Amino acid sequence: MGIFDSGVGGFTVLRQVVKTYGDVPCVYIADTARAPYGEKSPGEIRLIAEEVVQWLSEKNVSALLVACNTTNSLALDVVKKISNLPVLGLIQAAAEMIYEDRVGVLATSATVSSLAYTKEILLNKPNTFIVEQACPKLVPLIESGNLDTDESRKLIHEYLRPLLAAKVQAIIFGCSHYPLLEPLIQELLPKNIRMIDPAVGLSSNISKVTGLNKVPNDIKLSYRNTRVYTTSSPNTFAFRAVQWLGEIPSVELISLRSKSCFF
Repeated sequence: MGIFDSGVGGFTVLRQVVKTYGDVPCVYIADTARAPYGEKSPGEIRLIAEEVVQWLSEKNVSALLVACNTTNSLALDVVKKISNLPVLGLIQAAAEMIYEDRVGVLATSATVSSLAYTKEILLNKPNTFIVEQACPKLVPLIESGNLDTDESRKLIHEYLRPLLAAKVQAIIFGCSHYPLLEPLIQELLPKNIRMIDPAVGLSSNISKVTGLNKVPNDIKLSYRNTRVYTTSSPNTFAFRAVQWLGEIPSVELISLRSKSCFF
């Protein structure tokens, strides 16, 4: 399977895939040279999606997992148009997981501006009340690795404030990076609010398009069959990956050439 994101956030999707199906062959791209995606224009996001998918399509992957919510919201049609592989996204998967009447979404500025979550949720559950909150500082925070600080808690609390004021019953992690903050977010939320990780729903849907069989929940996670690529600083990225994967992956540098590249 091919998985792509702007950085470490897609590891939340990879982790769910391995947890659900075992150590299946995966190709993971982290486009760190152009992270974060959430503050880019729709045109840039669509161009990036096109070149990433073209690169992945040459790697004999069985499906494309769009592990970036910003790409899901602004360029999923591009991914589906240029690929002849099954394409699975996070936003539809999240919408299928909702049963609450009042839902909050934490996402990047680009995803919130697109209202992609609101549109998809209302297709499934028309009377749902939805609040989307842009969190432009969270991806840089997560990519820095400095999470367990008072400053991080203060920032998260500010982003949660509008959702709590709206009395939401569930909060969707509308960026694949955000589940990495789940322990901190959980500290700041009432226990009756459910946190929804779209990666769980996406992973569950993989068997429908690939025929893969799910494995027991208690297997030890292994990423030996995952190949990791990044568009900048492979050693730095490998070091960051340890806290999310529990092991140091071998990371290879690649170049995705387009007018939006910065190197």
